[in-house]
Amino acid sequence: MKFILSTHNLTLTKAIEDHLLSRLEKIDHMDKYVTAARVTLETDHLKVPERKFACSVRLSVPGPDIFAEDRESDLYAAIDLVTKKLEQQLRKRHSKFKARNHSTRGKEARRASGV
Repeated sequence: MKFILSTHNLTLTKAIEDHLLSRLEKIDHMDKYVTAARVTLETDHLKVPERKFACSVRLSVPGPDIFAEDRESDLYAAIDLVTKKLEQQLRKRHSKFKARNHSTRGKEARRASGV
């Protein structure tokens, strides 16, 4: 998976990068078709303290991209919540594709033929 990280008004430390990479490895393990992840980390001093740090992630997958964003008072919490949102979207996408592949016509045809 290609990884692009950009920051805005924020100093990127090794600890932040390691935490982000560990969370994205979990997402990469969930769906092998993710080709790229574009992460933007930012801080806004004008916002209320509860929404100071923002993390947004765009995953490039076949079909429409998957996007999630969150604002929290702690950057690590924002990263965790964004990855949780992405996991939910990937699970929903996977279930939708599996349901699309299972057709009810095949079951009906087997019942009608007596197999």
